[in-house]
Amino acid sequence: MDYTACLQRTLDHIEDHLKERLTAEELASLAGFSLYHFYKVFQSRTGLPVMEYIRRRRLAYAAADLTSGRTLLEIALDYGFETHAGFTKAFRKTYGLTPEQYRIHATGRVPERVDLTKLAQYNMTGGMMMRPTIMTRPEFKLAGYALETRMTGENMTDIPAFWNRYFEENWMHDFHEVLSPVNHAEYGACIMLPDKPEHFLYLIGVEVADFDNVPEKMQTAVIPASTYAVFTSPTADRDGGAFTTAIQGMTTYVYNEWFPNSGYAYAKGGVDFELYDERSHGDKNLQMDLYVPVEKQE
Repeated sequence: MDYTACLQRTLDHIEDHLKERLTAEELASLAGFSLYHFYKVFQSRTGLPVMEYIRRRRLAYAAADLTSGRTLLEIALDYGFETHAGFTKAFRKTYGLTPEQYRIHATGRVPERVDLTKLAQYNMTGGMMMRPTIMTRPEFKLAGYALETRMTGENMTDIPAFWNRYFEENWMHDFHEVLSPVNHAEYGACIMLPDKPEHFLYLIGVEVADFDNVPEKMQTAVIPASTYAVFTSPTADRDGGAFTTAIQGMTTYVYNEWFPNSGYAYAKGGVDFELYDERSHGDKNLQMDLYVPVEKQE
């Protein structure tokens, strides 16, 4: 049995019937699985329980509808939410903004269909790419160690090797002892070099309140205020470089697949960065967030 083809059939059915009542039993039958097996296989391939997946797809289409001029209640009812309050609560949980706040960022673009074969090409099995959270973040300061690398493919090996140094030389201990960061998260920021178009600085660092105690051997950067599209990586273990592969696959997907269909462009003067918080600690089931500065295309 071709599991990918069976699951793709159910995903396409969900997409075509989002405004109708859908049940796990119906979808399991369509896939040709028992209900129990369907639950297990669906979540392993998409990273989400089936009913949560349906809820998020409905919200993704509702987000596109926010530019239609219809009332929020009309949109909510159209996608199976019984009340304005229930819709708002679910929307905010997924997107980090209320529907009213999100209208400012909405592009009206209908989300692309989920293609399991394409996702597998980006090493994203088990981590379904939904529409990202759109959020604004004020200016903040980073301090740490930086590596100059090139966008011509060298970065794909240089940056993982740089992170290996981070762990081997215990830079986090230095960061906390010397810099007194404002939180426990680590950042990986890509800072463009205007005089070297193919080069950029990759800074591994922490957020600081100011640069007063930063040693000369460390690099500093001010990350400008921006609106960001925030993507969360699929869960992956550290062993065998799986976490690195998941991050690189997601990043490639974002720039090759998401941007051309999103209605957004990379914000001029912005800095994209990776955020590694408590979800990135340890060795199993790791995740991180990719922040990409965006602005609506005219």
